[in-house]
This record gives sequence, structure tokens and C-alpha cells, in this order.
Amino acid sequence: MSPFCRLRCRCRKEGSDWLTMMHSRIRLARNLLRPDGVIFISIDDCESSSLRHICDEVFGENNLVANIVWQHSVQPKGYTQLFSVHHNHILCYSRSDEYVVQPLERTEKDNKNYSNPDDDPRGPWRAGDVRNALYRPNLIFPIVTPSEKTIDPPENGWRWKKATIKKKIQDGEIVFSTDESRIIRKIYLEDQSGRAPETIWFSEDVGNTRSAASELKGLFNGVAPFDTAKPLKLIDRMFQVAGLQPDDLCLDFFAGSCSTAHARLASMSPGPFIMIQMPEPIDNTKPHGKAAQNLGMATIADIGKERIRRAGNEIQNETGLHGSPLDVGFRVLKVDSSNLEDVYYRPDVLSQDLLSENVDNIREGRSSEDLLFQILLDWGVDLSLPISRQDIDGKTVFFVDGAEKHMALAACFDLDIDEAFVKQLAEYEPLRVVFRDAGFTSDSVKINVEQIFAQKSPNTEVKVL
Repeated sequence: MSPFCRLRCRCRKEGSDWLTMMHSRIRLARNLLRPDGVIFISIDDCESSSLRHICDEVFGENNLVANIVWQHSVQPKGYTQLFSVHHNHILCYSRSDEYVVQPLERTEKDNKNYSNPDDDPRGPWRAGDVRNALYRPNLIFPIVTPSEKTIDPPENGWRWKKATIKKKIQDGEIVFSTDESRIIRKIYLEDQSGRAPETIWFSEDVGNTRSAASELKGLFNGVAPFDTAKPLKLIDRMFQVAGLQPDDLCLDFFAGSCSTAHARLASMSPGPFIMIQMPEPIDNTKPHGKAAQNLGMATIADIGKERIRRAGNEIQNETGLHGSPLDVGFRVLKVDSSNLEDVYYRPDVLSQDLLSENVDNIREGRSSEDLLFQILLDWGVDLSLPISRQDIDGKTVFFVDGAEKHMALAACFDLDIDEAFVKQLAEYEPLRVVFRDAGFTSDSVKINVEQIFAQKSPNTEVKVL
């Protein structure tokens, strides 16, 4: 999993609360990362120092990959007595040394310094440095040219020992200048599979806040319902550096308008993602808040969900033109209390009559879907697996990850479950099956459920909620 975090800076008076909140989330993020995972955290100058201290503590200073500077704005702010701030920081940390920075794709701009003035059969090349950056006395020696001239060594010495330089001259990687006053190292374009990412990301390459607003306007009928969205090209650059693959999970702890989900769907390797966003009320006193309100959205989470829907439809229509329809569906899960009732009685007030009045232990108002997803969480079943609903003998049954035999889970939360129905369900041989505790016609049916499955589907794990 390669989580991407977007963090928003709080003012100083909230600093202590902000640090406490961030510390717990950074620790959680680290625990969720794979050994080769990487996290990107965007922050402005106000709390960048504090955030780096937290990350150094949680991830370790040696796992700081880079402190990237992103040019988020190109327009001067107009306050001549202050600096016009045009950047944010993006802290990049890895879980361990298993993460390897992935190169960026080369562009024509990256290749402009390569040429082939001597018609080298290996194609375009550029001159590389032959000097050592450190003082290496064992690499300080003269080089004799074909015409027996002498080339003096650099102050710190050459980059290679004598034997290596001799081999490179024989192979044509090192040549002499026309006047034989220096050696030239050839770096061939054909050997360059990519380019190393820099620590400064310019807006012309990865976008800025203005281009992010334009992307939102393109989805929301010319208005931007969110004021701090990140441009898709910025997030796509993070995907490239992370080496995100189609099967990798992308997690955004502060989803906002869900730019990350949009970028994931639109990327060259669309794949699974999890967006997390509190349902913070929209400030309808500001232009973006009014725009969101006019579109029927009351919270930031509403904006994110609607953006994924609209972006998904747009991308699906585009890919469909090429015969490659894309799955853009997603599920929305909300944190809530347990679906089970909290019932507490002192031993001296319990009676048989009281027990009979509390047969159903499910909270009022909870749907079958609520119960199903609690079971998925309890059993650790992937929440993204396909779910189908079927009618069997007048009862609603949910099948998870298939509707034939050996599906991951079968669940029925209806009432009046009898042995005949249990036997029918056992014929599907699910890996797991769950019923509602109060759903059986009698106690004997509930007792016999495990025996029925033991006979017809011995590998099925049975649970009663």
C-alpha cells in the first residue's frame, strides 16, 4: 500500500491539538504501509518544521526520502512589505530501505542536450563529468594521449582508476578532445531509462492551485466548490515516484475534494483507493462554499463523493470510446456505533421473563446492509469484493465474491429461518455463513445450523450475529 496524505496547516493557537492529531495519524499511516511503501505529506511553511519532527520520530530520520518544494502559485500576492509565498512543502518518507525511488519518464526537454556530432554508432550523447567530487589521492595521475601528450588530473582526481579509464577509452565511452587537452566522457541517450526526480516541482510541470480550480470547474459546471484542491498532475507525479502499480492500494487520509481518487482513476495504472474525509460542514459564507451549497452539497465529504462520480463518468465515457470501459464504482462507508445493542443488567434484576423480552439484539433502524458490512469488518473480508443479492425461498441472501459455490461469504438476516432454508443455503458451500440470532423459527433450528453445515459443507465457518 502506498498512502498519500494531504495535510492542512492549522493556526498557532490550535498547534497543540494539531500536533496530537497528526502524530496519531502519522503512526497509523506507517503501520499501514508495506515495507516498500512511501508516503507524501503536503504542508505549508507554518507547520512544516513541526511535521518533520513528527515524521523523523515515527519513520526515522534515515527514511526521509526528500523534502520537495512545490510551486503552488505563480501570481504575486501584491503585498510589497511581505514575501509573496509561492510554494508548499511535500515531505516524502519511506517505511524502510526497501522503497526505491522510481525515475520519471523522459521528455524532449530532458533530451535536448543530447546530440551526435561525431556520428557515433550508439546515437546521441552528452558530455559527462570526469572529475571526482571528493579528494582521492589514489586517483590523481596523468593521462597520456595517442600523440603522447599529457593531460593533468583534476584537483581531486579522476572518477575512475587507471584500468577503468583505459577500458572506457577502448570502448569509446571516453574520447579525447580534438587538441588532446582533455578527455570527454560520453553519456548515451540510449542508456537513460528515465530521469531522477528533482526536489523542486515547478507548476509548469505539475500544475498549481489555479489549474486545480480549473479541473474542478470542468467537472462542476464552471464553478469550483472547493478552494484547496491539488492538481491532478501533482498527484500523478507522486504516483510515478512511488512506482504505484495497478494492484497497489492508494490511501488518502485527508481526501478533501478527492483529487487523489480522480488522479488514480485517470492515471496510466488505475487501481484501488481509499479516501478518508470527515463530514466537515462547508463554509457557505465563502464563494466556493456557496457554489457547493448551490450544487446540493453540505459537507466536504459530499464534494469528494460527487467529484468521484463525475470524474468517473467522464473517464468512463472517454475510455469507452476506445473499447476499454473502466470500472469507476466505489463504496461509501461511514463510521458508526456497533449494530448490536448494549444491554447491561445487574444479576439480581435478571429473570426468565426479562431474557425473553430481549431476543433481538440488533439496534433499531439498522439495515441488512449495515449488518453485512459489520460482518465483513469483523471477519476481515475485503470491503471492495463484489456483493450480489438473491432471493432464496422467499429470503434475501447476500453473496460476497461470487454467487456460485465456494463464495467468500453468504449472509441472511431475515426472520423465520427454518431447517429447510439452512439446508438450501448449505448447498452453496460458502467459506463463511452468517445468520441473525433472532432470525430462527426456534432454538432447535439455531442449535442444528452448525450440524447441517458440518454434513453438507464441512469447510464452512458458521457465525450467528
